[in-house]
Amino acid sequence: MSNAPSVLVIGGGSTGCGIVRDLAMRGLDVTLVEKGNLTHGTTGRMHGLLHSGGRYAVSDQSSARECIAENRVLRRIATHCVEMTGGLFVQRPEDTDEYFERKLEGCRECGIPAEVLSAEEAREIEPHLAADIERAIRVPDGAVDPFRLCVANAADAVDHGARVETHAEVTDVLVEDGEVVGVEVEHAAGEGPFVHGEAGEREEIYADHVINATGAWAGQIGEMAGVDVAVRPSKGVMTIMNVRQVDTVINRCKPKGDADIVVPHETTCILGTTDVEVDDPEDYPEEGWEVDLMIDTLSELVPMLSEARTIRSFWGVRPLYEPPEVGSDDPTDITRDFFLLDHDDRDDLPGLTSIVGGKLTTYRLMAERIADHVCDRLGVDAECRTAEEPLPGSEDFSVLRDWMDEFGLRSPVGRRSAERLGSRIDEVIGEWDGPNPTVCECEAVTRAEIHDAIDGAGSELNAVRLRTRASMGNCQGAFCCHRMANELVPEYDEAVARDALDDLYQERWTGERHALWGQQLSQAMLKHLLHATTMNRDADPAASDEPVDFGAFDAGPGTVSTADDGRESGVTTDDAVADGGTSGGSDADS
Repeated sequence: MSNAPSVLVIGGGSTGCGIVRDLAMRGLDVTLVEKGNLTHGTTGRMHGLLHSGGRYAVSDQSSARECIAENRVLRRIATHCVEMTGGLFVQRPEDTDEYFERKLEGCRECGIPAEVLSAEEAREIEPHLAADIERAIRVPDGAVDPFRLCVANAADAVDHGARVETHAEVTDVLVEDGEVVGVEVEHAAGEGPFVHGEAGEREEIYADHVINATGAWAGQIGEMAGVDVAVRPSKGVMTIMNVRQVDTVINRCKPKGDADIVVPHETTCILGTTDVEVDDPEDYPEEGWEVDLMIDTLSELVPMLSEARTIRSFWGVRPLYEPPEVGSDDPTDITRDFFLLDHDDRDDLPGLTSIVGGKLTTYRLMAERIADHVCDRLGVDAECRTAEEPLPGSEDFSVLRDWMDEFGLRSPVGRRSAERLGSRIDEVIGEWDGPNPTVCECEAVTRAEIHDAIDGAGSELNAVRLRTRASMGNCQGAFCCHRMANELVPEYDEAVARDALDDLYQERWTGERHALWGQQLSQAMLKHLLHATTMNRDADPAASDEPVDFGAFDAGPGTVSTADDGRESGVTTDDAVADGGTSGGSDADS
């Protein structure tokens, strides 16, 4: 870690993580700062679509061509983050033939493989499509795990010498003699290897060049530096269904509009989305009509969605940008292309570049473009290698295949572990010493994976969640949040485990509160009763100033408890349980 990095990147979303990897691979000394965890902003709140470019083939062919090119790159370098589901643009009776033909022609003009299917052929792929669909266009859409993708980029950057600093919010952009020279950050509370400061501590980090890769928050960083970055944030809702009602990305074949896509993602389907311009990327209404619109409209494509259980909804904010002279009134008209703003040329403020717009599918290309720009500014002659070198976990797909065989394809747990870990499965599962039970049944996440994530993320269970998907399945953490917290002990003490459990539980609840009707209301009440009453997470009367000896519960009935110094305490487990699990006997005898 250097105190004087050459480049400082603000923002730990897909673009920021891609930039820090690219620059680190070119040999630059680079630091990334992110105010939350990786994927804290827009990246962690998207529907997980790996674009083929088909969605933009009529309205924005430049973006469409970039999407299909990067789609192919990610399939090479990030095999463990991508599921090639394929995609269908489905025509309903009220959708025009004229637009269907324009979509087909647009795909072919942009180099996107596109095949027309009859209704019967489409239903052979997706049996639950509506009976009255007329035909479909098949394209190479897919699903991508944004959390795994960002972590893989950041991990590779660290391996190449970068410093990645999460929970470090930029409070000021440092300008000296008319030039940006760094930033001031405030470190937040938290434990883990990527939190180097004390809570509340401020640190000035100087750099030869600063990159503003904060997406919808780019205007706020620009304001700190005294320049105008006119981002136009646009909110969109995503609604998650309880199972995969479809295994293929289903798009409505009509001009861009609300509620026109269903994305199969891991064990669920994600319905999207709305497109409403907002003033503040962190303060906007989350409205019930948006959720209703998703289910009502997309049920016209997949009727069984109207009867399915909705497990949660969440909103994301697109970092849309268009040059000020364009001035579109409708956010759906704003291009999905990305823009590089050189503030030296544009605002006479050297040392700062912003990158805005774009989408996750093109994150690597955006990183390459801005890395080229910064290297040119700094006089560095180094080529981009990110399109060829696989991300960690994707180096050798045969490793993934071998491990799937090793664990047995009939074992969903082993298969899911192999899919998530890729070529790291030997390191994580193969070298795990001890019992390896499933901690999260919905997502089939084992103890070995939880501990691997804790090694990387520290005690922050939301970061463990992002790395493993534990608590993100059908029960939304009802039956695994507390098990995940248990895995923090004894490395972390009781108070840390309790706080981490509460943070995770609250994060899960944030999305569930938008889905409280029908069967999901019963599920939410079950979860509340389990956690609030059985585990006392409402008022927490079990909390005590005295430490709890969790080992007393683990040793088995009748076993003599052992104190921290290895001496027998003389207190049996039965006694300890009767005492509420406290290890007073150990202390008294010592």
